[in-house]
Amino acid sequence: MGSLSAAVVLGLTASPLSAADINSLKEQYRRPLEIPFPDSAPYSPQMATLGKMLFFDPRLSGNKNINCVSCHNPSFGYEVPVPTAVGSANTHLGRQAPTVLNAAWVAPMFWDGRAETLEEQAAGPITNPEEMDGKFETIVEVLDEIPGYNKWFGLVFPNEGITRDTVLTAIATYERTVVSGWAPFDRWVEGDEGAISASAKRGFALFNDKGNCAPCHTGWNFTDNKFHDIGTPTEDIGRGLYEEDNPKAQFAFKTPGLRNLTYRAPFTHNGSIPDLETMIAHYNSGGIERPSRSEHVRPLDLTEQEMEDLKNFLVSLTAERIETPMPTLPN
Repeated sequence: MGSLSAAVVLGLTASPLSAADINSLKEQYRRPLEIPFPDSAPYSPQMATLGKMLFFDPRLSGNKNINCVSCHNPSFGYEVPVPTAVGSANTHLGRQAPTVLNAAWVAPMFWDGRAETLEEQAAGPITNPEEMDGKFETIVEVLDEIPGYNKWFGLVFPNEGITRDTVLTAIATYERTVVSGWAPFDRWVEGDEGAISASAKRGFALFNDKGNCAPCHTGWNFTDNKFHDIGTPTEDIGRGLYEEDNPKAQFAFKTPGLRNLTYRAPFTHNGSIPDLETMIAHYNSGGIERPSRSEHVRPLDLTEQEMEDLKNFLVSLTAERIETPMPTLPN
């Protein structure tokens, strides 16, 4: 491989990246083989199963009419296929629901980073009056009256039982198990040259070079877990609410991971970009030029073919759809 030119490897007539460059870059995106769990909540299949039950259970909401899946639907990449999710009062929320995919590698949480851990994140939507509108005092009472939950919590948390903290620990443990599957791109990284098209390979080179995507979309989950203003029209100041003295935090939002994008449209913090083609066109234009705009976002002057190549690379990050069965909820 190292003896071949990048042009041969990528199906190009010319490339600014050598074959050695490409191989080195591929290693930077290699999937991890284990999920990281905190010492305070080590993985067990029983805890993850309990957390999945709670994730799907509408009895955690104030009106018993909405659950975590309402905003984080497995069929849509653990998001929803509308610009913003709908809360318990049947009103649209202010922001798009971030995906739960690969959350074990994400911190801090939310578009504005206001929660440091998944446990903190889980508490927010459950108790937010506009989202699930639940109250943990009531939730604990409701769950305590369900024999099946008493059995499960007694098994998983024998010294604590049903509490606010154990509910959140179980949900966060399940969320850490929500990992995107092996995608064509991963097979290419592992050495299968036929796993992705020549166009997608060119797109990978563009992603890491002329497209200037890699400074923010790093690592196997394609996110630096930082905040950037990408120049989209919005009145939402995002991270700026928590970093008032930081000019670059204004209109800045958490870099989303790029896995399973095919299922996750629309895009951005408010769902204002409907599809991948529009997203690539936005970055190609550079978006709105303002003092807070990230130094990594600028007009790119990509050709139509280059934008198509970049799209084909991004599509290669989507794994085959796997059905997520609903759990049987305790009564």
